[in-house]
Amino acid sequence: MFKRFKRKPFFTKEEKDYIVNAIRVAEHTTSGEIRLFIEHKCKYVDALDRAAEIFYTLKMDKTQLQNGVLLYVAVDDKQLAIFGDKGIYKKIDRQYWENQVQKMINQIKAGQLLSGISNCIGEIGATLKEQFPYDASIDKNELPDEIVFGN
Repeated sequence: MFKRFKRKPFFTKEEKDYIVNAIRVAEHTTSGEIRLFIEHKCKYVDALDRAAEIFYTLKMDKTQLQNGVLLYVAVDDKQLAIFGDKGIYKKIDRQYWENQVQKMINQIKAGQLLSGISNCIGEIGATLKEQFPYDASIDKNELPDEIVFGN
């Protein structure tokens, strides 16, 4: 008979709260929406393809201004991607996103998963603020701020 081993959770409760707070702070001054999806292994060869699948599964393409951004991290496979909606790519070029991914990779390689994720969220929030500023008369939190965990 084989024993099943339960995997260690990705984050402690305090770390989860820290990341969710980073998302809330980043979204506070923008109409943009940021979500984080974390899983152990990437089901695809290309993490960007997996991020796109998750983006549409989570219905992130349904925001009013098409300004949702998904951070995707496959911890065991050491893969990550950032996928944004159509409205994002009309205003922010591909190089910006590639730079954000590289910054996060560098921090994760240095053993700083939590700060790599939260710093990336903060920088994306600042950029979204420039391109999609908060408008109290129409803006609402269209997507949940909680982390989504895969397998």
